[in-house]
Amino acid sequence: MSGPGLERFSLNQKTVDQWDLRQVVDGCARAGIPAVGLWREPVAELGVERAAKLVRDAGLRVSSLCRGGFLTAADADGRTAALADNRRAIEEAAALGTDVLVLVVGGLPAGSRDLPGARARVADAVAELAPFAGRHGVRLGLEPLHPVYCADRAVLSSLGQALDLAERFPVEQVGVVVDTFHVWWDPQLPEQIARAGRRIAAYQLADWILPLPADVLLARGYPGDGHVDFPAVGAAVAAAGYRGDIEIEIFNADVWAQDGDDVIATATARYRSVSL
Repeated sequence: MSGPGLERFSLNQKTVDQWDLRQVVDGCARAGIPAVGLWREPVAELGVERAAKLVRDAGLRVSSLCRGGFLTAADADGRTAALADNRRAIEEAAALGTDVLVLVVGGLPAGSRDLPGARARVADAVAELAPFAGRHGVRLGLEPLHPVYCADRAVLSSLGQALDLAERFPVEQVGVVVDTFHVWWDPQLPEQIARAGRRIAAYQLADWILPLPADVLLARGYPGDGHVDFPAVGAAVAAAGYRGDIEIEIFNADVWAQDGDDVIATATARYRSVSL
């Protein structure tokens, strides 16, 4: 049973990266958090079927699985391997009982400066994967990442770019992820969230904090610690019709050094402060 006001709250597993999957599930259950966002690597360590049973037995649901993607390989072998891995990820998402597979689409191949070519390969790969996902009851969630990650992680940098691609496919097959950390800066964000509407597959919260660490992958903070206007983004997402789970997803070395129960307590308090 979820705690008061936590009915839509999901804790993304990465927020407590210091814990294994069993600890994450147990911690969420004890805190009254009804959902968890999972990552493929720790799920694989336990086994997909055992992980699915662990979550079910704790009375939780899986809000999303991260991650598929990395679809920008320029060589045939790399492309074939990426498609095969993403098909496995789709099957894993279905087995875990979630209908959202988050895609981090990939950056530039080593030595390449061809952004249009990389984006075209992403589009081609999504075209191959979307029907397969649909047959498994899974939606591909295209996640635009902040432009600082364009070279190495995601050649989709804005919600508008993600929607331009997603709209080529049925809404039940391809959607978009609105992650506050990645999209807060975009002057077109309100209009693009409204445009997204039913395409919003997942909504994730993390703050943009300064100074940025040397590893900018670890720059996320608790909601309320940085520069994101959560009430404004949340109101736009709600107005667009999104009624799904709301994940807190934090990559931060200081957070990962804390006691996991303390992290959950802080994340829960911040969720209540920015989502109600």
